[in-house]
Amino acid sequence: MEIQRIGQILRRGIWLRCPRCGQGPLFAGFFSMHPACPSCALVFEREQGYFVGAIYVNYAATSILAIAGFLTLDYVTSITLSQQLLLWGIFAVSFPLFFFRYSRSLWLSVDYLFNPAAQPPRKNLSMQRRRPDR
Repeated sequence: MEIQRIGQILRRGIWLRCPRCGQGPLFAGFFSMHPACPSCALVFEREQGYFVGAIYVNYAATSILAIAGFLTLDYVTSITLSQQLLLWGIFAVSFPLFFFRYSRSLWLSVDYLFNPAAQPPRKNLSMQRRRPDR
């Protein structure tokens, strides 16, 4: 896969868009995802527990930032240990809530890089066949 294509898919993840088409939004609300892309019908949650990896991404980002921030502030400032623990404790609770959407989106994008969906993208979902009323 080309480097430009990899960058394009990861950018779509950062912008919380479908990794296949880049048009459809991933989230319907702050914590709720669309089941599939409204533009190309890519199914976002392929199986039960699919986004467990996103939890690890969120945890790793929170841990790395909190530890690096703690060590940096300890070296640069004269903040007491209790003040540092309070500061980074609040960070460790609030940052994962903010980063939740991004961790899921990046997990979906990386998975799409390694395991693209088999079905080709569809142009418009409204053109799908409908069952006739009986």
